[in-house]
Amino acid sequence: QGQVVESGGGLVQAGGSLRLSCTASGSFFSIYKMAWYSQAPGKQRDLVAAITAGGSTNYADSVKGRFTISRDNAKNTVYLQMNSLKPEDTAVYYCNANNPVTGRDGWGQGTQVTVSS
Repeated sequence: QGQVVESGGGLVQAGGSLRLSCTASGSFFSIYKMAWYSQAPGKQRDLVAAITAGGSTNYADSVKGRFTISRDNAKNTVYLQMNSLKPEDTAVYYCNANNPVTGRDGWGQGTQVTVSS
């Protein structure tokens, strides 16, 4: 999978929006399953949203209707559009790239999202 790099985090007021981006290097991005995870201080890392190579998506119940995951294979990039943000969305967001052929995972360094009330 090569290198995985996230961007787009920041500080936003409740009700606002952010778009996270994640770029994964490598020639086989189009077959990767891509996912976003969040980890709040003192808590485990949880799945937020995932998208398969075929474009099927799934979401955590807490973000359904507010977050949208999408991918652009030409740019080796996956996005997470986050709308109607809540203070409880505050966390470090990590991008994961999974190669379904080898089973190998790649993780980004994380990007901080802070939602103020």
